Amino acid sequence: MDDKRRLILDQALALVDERGLAAMSMRAVAERVGLTSMALYPYVGGKDALLDGLVDLLHLELGSRYGDDPADIDWRHRLRALGRAVRALSRRHPGAYPLLLNRPSPGNSWLTAALRATLHDAGVPAGEVPRLTRMICAFLLGYTTGEITGGLPPGSEVPPPDAPPPTGEGRAEEGDADEEFDRDLDDLVRLVEVTVRVA
Repeated sequence: MDDKRRLILDQALALVDERGLAAMSMRAVAERVGLTSMALYPYVGGKDALLDGLVDLLHLELGSRYGDDPADIDWRHRLRALGRAVRALSRRHPGAYPLLLNRPSPGNSWLTAALRATLHDAGVPAGEVPRLTRMICAFLLGYTTGEITGGLPPGSEVPPPDAPPPTGEGRAEEGDADEEFDRDLDDLVRLVEVTVRVA
């Protein structure tokens, strides 16, 4: 990625992190990098292209946080690590993160490529890889977007009579949410194992 383009995208992402996606405009980004709005166009195009650039930047960060070459790691650990990396990204950039779900990624996204490689290494038949990739991607992006936007329903468990009142209007405590997400990742691993067994 060109250095000037990267600087502009980094500043756009920082702006969204600080003030939310609605605050991002070509003018606001230009002010952060000391340029005029028109001077941004050769590097990032218009606002739609700038949003696409943020999607690219989020995928780039996801890939760098996930690791360099996980080929020697068991696919189960890779799938869990990928899920945790996606969730961590959503928490680092809650304002921009929904773009991953709401905007098509130009070309093949890093997340899609990483999921396909993991499923291939798990022994999933080639014909099933695209479907399972979509399913897992939909879960990871949907769940984590729901977490940061408050769109997930509260837990349905009925607390015992002597339990303390729930915090945050019935939302799970942070530790509980982490455990629930890890259990969901275990379910995804089992789904892949079943797919391989019945193939």
